[in-house]
Amino acid sequence: MRQFYEAYRDLPKVSPLVRQLPWTHNLIILGQGRTTEERAFYLRLAVREGWGKRQLERQLRSGLFERAVLSPPKVSPLVRQLHPGAEEVFKDAYLVEFLNLPEGHSEAELHRGLLANLQRFILEMGRDFSFVGSEYPLQVGRRDFALDLLFFHRGLNALVAIELKAGRFEPEHLGKLQFYLEALDRDVKKDHERPSIGMLLCATKDKEVVEYALARTTSPTLIAEYQTMLPSKALLRSKLHEFYQALAGPETSAAAANPSRAKGRRR
Repeated sequence: MRQFYEAYRDLPKVSPLVRQLPWTHNLIILGQGRTTEERAFYLRLAVREGWGKRQLERQLRSGLFERAVLSPPKVSPLVRQLHPGAEEVFKDAYLVEFLNLPEGHSEAELHRGLLANLQRFILEMGRDFSFVGSEYPLQVGRRDFALDLLFFHRGLNALVAIELKAGRFEPEHLGKLQFYLEALDRDVKKDHERPSIGMLLCATKDKEVVEYALARTTSPTLIAEYQTMLPSKALLRSKLHEFYQALAGPETSAAAANPSRAKGRRR
């Protein structure tokens, strides 16, 4: 209790979050969070997403905080313009270890696995996502098309189209997704909804290729990875430490002692 008091007594913005969570959640975050910034991160998300104890522990094991700092979501400029809060909603990588996919799996196996584990997939994506349909039919002219997965995000008030790729991201993948977004906005989106968002969910991606591909795209799209194994948290923490050291430069020791200040300067 003393440690709990000392951790949060000087944080007026964090204290209300602490009071909204069960004592077990607070103990987990207090015990596993190493910095004030990390604890505040998990407190905010646990409240926003309504995580149960198991989901909170899973996100801590997966190093969600480290991943969020090291790899923010890759979104097109139009996403930021049309949906200012989208970067708080989406991730750079989604963990689907619960699918138990074999090595060299196909897109069809990935698709079937996500549908069979839809509840867990939505927990990984975020509680404001609502499932609309699989292989969602779109008719343009005399041709029929099928969108892999269609969701709606209540907070963004927008449809979210997801195309699955069981291989590496290629720039030409964006063309098809942009076509689907145009069809959704013309024929499916309701008048009170905001423009649709497209996500390419790929097995791997090259950061530079993604940056070039998104730089001039005229559609609100983003590119993310799916990962079939939990990453090494020790490795993530090591990379985060190096990140803060590089960011701080000559003030390395101060940044290591208080990484939240270092991140504040970056922002």
